[in-house]
Amino acid sequence: MSAGRTGLSPVFRDMKRFLYELSESWKIAASQMRSNLTRSTLTALGVIIGIVAVTLMGTAIGGIQVGFDKSMSIFGDDVLYVGQWPWKKVDDWWNYRDRKKIKTEYADALNRMIAMTPNSNLMIAIPTSSVIRSVKYADSEVGNVLVRGTVSDYIITSTFDFKEGRFFNDLESRGGANVCVVGYDVADALFPSASPIDKSVLINGQPFKIVGVIARQGSFLGLFSLDSIVVMPLPAFQKYFTAKSEADILVKVKDKTELAEAKDELAGLMRRVRGLPPEKKDDFSINEQQALKSTLDPIKNSIAVAGLFITGLSLFVGAIGIMNITFVSVKERTREIGTRKALGARRRTILLQFLIESTALCLLGGIIGLGFAFAMCFLIGIAFPFFPIQFSTGLVVISMVVSILTGLISGFAPAWTASRLDPVTALRYE
Repeated sequence: MSAGRTGLSPVFRDMKRFLYELSESWKIAASQMRSNLTRSTLTALGVIIGIVAVTLMGTAIGGIQVGFDKSMSIFGDDVLYVGQWPWKKVDDWWNYRDRKKIKTEYADALNRMIAMTPNSNLMIAIPTSSVIRSVKYADSEVGNVLVRGTVSDYIITSTFDFKEGRFFNDLESRGGANVCVVGYDVADALFPSASPIDKSVLINGQPFKIVGVIARQGSFLGLFSLDSIVVMPLPAFQKYFTAKSEADILVKVKDKTELAEAKDELAGLMRRVRGLPPEKKDDFSINEQQALKSTLDPIKNSIAVAGLFITGLSLFVGAIGIMNITFVSVKERTREIGTRKALGARRRTILLQFLIESTALCLLGGIIGLGFAFAMCFLIGIAFPFFPIQFSTGLVVISMVVSILTGLISGFAPAWTASRLDPVTALRYE
C-alpha cells in the first residue's frame, strides 16, 4: 500500500506544479495586458470585430433558418398539392406548359374515390383557384392581393389562426355567398382603427362581407407577403373570377409518415380522373413541402457557408494580429525568458505562459465582442421586429470556443519559439 502511494506521489507533485504554473501564467498574462493596455486593446480589437461579425452572421443564419422553416410550414407536411407544374426547375418547360389545366371539379371525383377506397392513405381533397386583384373599401385600396376561392373544408389543410371572426361555413360555401376572410395586411390597410368584421369590401366591383381576419403569418422567404390574401367560397369566386385563374387540388394525408404511399395512391387516382391509359405519362404534378425544401436547401446552405467564410476572414485577420503581437512580446522579453530558464523554468512553463497570454487576449476580445453582438441583435430586433433573431446559448458557446482556439492557434508559434530559446543566448540579447 505504501509503495503504491509512493509511486503515485510524483504524479501528484507534477499535477500540483502544473496547476501552480497555470495560475502564475494567468497572473502574468493579466499583468502584461494591464501594463500594455493600449497595445492589448488594439490587438484585441481584431478579435472583437471578428467575433461580432461571426456572431451576427450566425444569428442571421439562425434567423433565416427559423424564417425558412416557418415559410415551409404554411404548406403543411401532411398535404399534397396537385398542379400543372412541379415545384422544381425543369428544362423541358414546354412539355409542362402544354399540359391540360387542373380543374376544381377533380376534387369531387377524388373525394368519391377516396370514400370508396378501403384503408386509403388520403383524407380529403380540397379545390382551390386563385387570381391577383385589388380590394377596396371606401377611399382605401390594396393592390396585388391574392384572391382565393375554395370550400369550407379548406380550413382542414390550412395552418393559419384567426385574429378575429371565423372561416365561412359549409352553407355559405355551397351557396356561393358573397363572404370572405381577409389576411392581416389587407385588414390593417383598409381598417387601421376599426374592426373589419361584417364590413363589405369591393373585389372586382362586387361586394363581399368580411367574416374573419387571419392572424399575421409574415412573408414567404421575404419574397411576398402571406398576409395579403382574401379567401372566399369557390362558387362565388367562379361567378366573378373566371379569366386567368390558376387551380390546384390540396389533398390531406391521414398519416404523414406514409407520405410516399399516399403520393403513389393519389397519382393512381389522378390518372383515373384524367382518363390516362397505362402507356401515357402523368400530365400533372404532385408536389409536397419536402420537395420544395430540398430544392431551396442547397441555396440556403450556400448562403450560410459563404456568409460564415466571409465573416470568418475578419477573425483570421484578428488571429494574425494576435500572433504578430505575441512574437513582438517574445522579442521584448527575451532576457526575461533567459533569466527564468537559467533559474530552472521548464520549456513547458514558458510555452504555457505565452499560450495563456494570447488565449487570455482572445478570450477577453471574445467576451467584449459577444457583448457588442448581443446589443446589436437587441437593437436589430427593435428596428425589425418581424425578423426572427436567434441569439442562442449554443452560439455563445461556439463564439467562446472559437475565441479560445484562435488564441491557442495564433499563440502557439510564438510560444514554441519562446520555449526553445537557449538561456545563454537569451541572456546576451540586447
